[in-house]
Amino acid sequence: MNTIVLLLFVAIVTGAICLIDFVWLRRSRIERRIEKTPAFLYVAQVAFPLSVLFILLLTVNFELLLTSAVLLSGVIWLIDLIWLRRRRRAKGIMMPSVWVDYGRSFFPVLLLVLVVRSFLIQPFRVPTGSLEPTVMPGDLIAVNQYTYGLRLPVVHTKILKVSEPKIGDIAVFRWPVNPKVDFVKRVIGTPGDVVEYKDKVLYVNGKEATQDIIGPAFDVEPQGNIPAQKRSEDLQGVKHDILVRPNGGDSTNFKLTVPQGMYFMMGDNRDDSDDSRSWGFVPEANLVGKAFIVWLSWDNKHHNVRWRRIGNKL
Repeated sequence: MNTIVLLLFVAIVTGAICLIDFVWLRRSRIERRIEKTPAFLYVAQVAFPLSVLFILLLTVNFELLLTSAVLLSGVIWLIDLIWLRRRRRAKGIMMPSVWVDYGRSFFPVLLLVLVVRSFLIQPFRVPTGSLEPTVMPGDLIAVNQYTYGLRLPVVHTKILKVSEPKIGDIAVFRWPVNPKVDFVKRVIGTPGDVVEYKDKVLYVNGKEATQDIIGPAFDVEPQGNIPAQKRSEDLQGVKHDILVRPNGGDSTNFKLTVPQGMYFMMGDNRDDSDDSRSWGFVPEANLVGKAFIVWLSWDNKHHNVRWRRIGNKL
């Protein structure tokens, strides 16, 4: 079953439970003076926002929406803690208003999601085959948020320096052309490095990234599979597989120096990747994090889960 369809099903079921509680069950509890919320309702109140958030995560960039939801529910929770709760007790009212009730329920869940996503691990869905054969279209990868430093959500200001990207890392970053779009590529050049691409072979600071031919392969694309050659590349000690079209493809040679504060990114699918060769360097401020594992993989062509790819380290 498609991940989004499954999450949508969970959201509809739990949302319906929350709606029934809002319209009928809550009023019944108040009339019967039952203060304790049923366990199944607690589960629904947690599962509903989580499923909605994951649907948004897989379809849109919802960082601002998530932060706003945390702030709104947090303000409701704080007002209730400081003022409304005391007022209810003085009047002998056991149950808070529905907005306070749901604000208090959603706040810790939303806050946990925000903290994990902003400072620890962020899931990312790979839409294209620019990193084939390492990363396939439809892979859902986990991105380590703190490897390249902790940043505040929305404004992306770095508040703690941890480490810098290294050559060979697979990095997620905000596309310089449109920062609202996240890209994932391999780090080829760091500040000050001299990067040369000659006859489809990389050289970094004069050192060749040696390649060994593995055999024939295919570049998996929506319009059909394109014949290619699978090779093993040793990039400054980082060994990984790449796809190359020996005849045709992108045959442009270049040599450049990476400016300070910038990074040069390329895909492992060397002849079918929209990367720094076409739109330039990636500023340090655009870095999101380092990809480290495939946690789920969905084959859009055959509509099934690629179980063998789950758990692949990047």
